[in-house]
Amino acid sequence: MRCPRTVGVFLAIIFATTALGYCQATEGLPEGFVYVEEGIPNIRVELRYLTGENFIGRPVDGYIKSRCILTREAAQALKKVQEELNRFGLGLKIYDAYRPQRAVSHFVRWAQDLDDAKMKSVYYPNVAKNELFQKDYIAERSSHSRGSTVDVTIVSIEEPEKEGELDMGTAFDLFDPKSWPDNPSMSSDQRAHRLLLRTLMKKHGFQPYSKEWWHFTLNKEPYPDTYFDFPVQ
Repeated sequence: MRCPRTVGVFLAIIFATTALGYCQATEGLPEGFVYVEEGIPNIRVELRYLTGENFIGRPVDGYIKSRCILTREAAQALKKVQEELNRFGLGLKIYDAYRPQRAVSHFVRWAQDLDDAKMKSVYYPNVAKNELFQKDYIAERSSHSRGSTVDVTIVSIEEPEKEGELDMGTAFDLFDPKSWPDNPSMSSDQRAHRLLLRTLMKKHGFQPYSKEWWHFTLNKEPYPDTYFDFPVQ
C-alpha cells in the first residue's frame, strides 16, 4: 500500500519528543526481560517463527506462544518509536524479537539439509541453499538471542489487523540484495518508507543491519555477550 501521508510529513516526526515510561512486567521471564505488549498495548505482533509462514516452512523450536519478548531497555526504546508513529496513524508490527538459541540451532540444521528447499521460491529464489552461511543469511548465533534485536515494519493502525503494512519493497526474511536497506532498485515510496523506519529506529538508539531493512539492534544492549535459550511463551 502507499503511505497515507506525504513523505515530508513522515520524516518530520523524527523531531518529536516522546514519553519514557514502560510497564515493568517480568513475571515468568529472566531478570531484565519484559513482554513488549504489556508496555506497548497497541503494537502489532506477528511472530512468523511460531507458524509455518517462514523460510523453513514450519514452526521453529523454542516458539510456544505468541508473546513478544525484549530486554527492558530495548522495549523502552521501541515504545518511543511507536509513540512517534501513532501521532500520524501509524505503528510498528513486530515479526520477531527475542529468539532462543534453540531456534537459531534449528535454522542451522535446516540450512545444512540441502534436500529441504520447499520454501526456496518465496524466501531465497536467487540464492543457492548451500550459500546461505557464506552470504551471512544463516549463522550459528544471532543477536536476537541477546534480547535487544527486533525485526519490525510500519503499519497503518487505521487498517485491519492483517492489512496496512507500508510497502517496503520486499517481504520480511527475503534473502536477497533487494532486502538491503539502501537497494537502489526500490521505488521512491519504498525508499521513503525504509528511510522513515531506519531514521526513527536510529533516533531512539537502534543500529540497522546492512542486509535487512527490518532488522535493528539496540546500540547499548544490556547483554552484549550473552545468548539466552529460554522459550518464547
